[in-house]
Amino acid sequence: MSEFDLPRRLAAEALGTALLVATVVGSGIMAETLTKDVALALLGNTLPTGAILVVLITILGPVSGAHFNPAVSLVFALKRELAPRDALAYVAAQIAGGIMGTMIAHAMFALPLIDASLKMRTGGAQWFAEGMAAFGLVATILGGIRFSVVAVPWLVGLYITAAYWFTASTSFANPAVAIARSMTNTFSGIRPADLPGFIAAELCGAVVALIFMTWLLRGAGEAAATKEARP
Repeated sequence: MSEFDLPRRLAAEALGTALLVATVVGSGIMAETLTKDVALALLGNTLPTGAILVVLITILGPVSGAHFNPAVSLVFALKRELAPRDALAYVAAQIAGGIMGTMIAHAMFALPLIDASLKMRTGGAQWFAEGMAAFGLVATILGGIRFSVVAVPWLVGLYITAAYWFTASTSFANPAVAIARSMTNTFSGIRPADLPGFIAAELCGAVVALIFMTWLLRGAGEAAATKEARP
């Protein structure tokens, strides 16, 4: 349990999500400004995102757990490591922080603070990609916590860096970030109409990862103890 009270944890979640989204949106705007090569622009969007995740998880993880993601908060609520009421508060803070992050990025580049995206991202392949992105993210987090807690910031940053490129959707893997990105009509945007499919896929991928990793990481001793505990 964190030594920090709920208001401080919520502030950390809001700040972390805001800086994450500001990085995603801002680097996308910068990349699109500097080059018309889409692959190069994607690379310019990828590297800052992976880097900022390492920083944010390292400095804010000890405060709130550094979820910055409603799907991750859902997983820890299902694991009973986060109270349901706290989880709902985390999600609200993450969504608010994400929206603020978009506004910060737009302000830095002299764009309207809110500008609904027109970029279409929909269809079965995109939804499947988002489910896989969220599955991999949660699996990375749970495996990292089990075997090397200190490596989690790097594991998450490297996973997202890779997932930008191996998923058809460029790995949003985060409902709060998806909502925030629907408010920017720039390189990293997504149409508001496409949000439901993305969010549903992300949550499903996260829950499937929790179920699978719970089974996978249960050692022989734990399994035997569970059997002995049954009446």
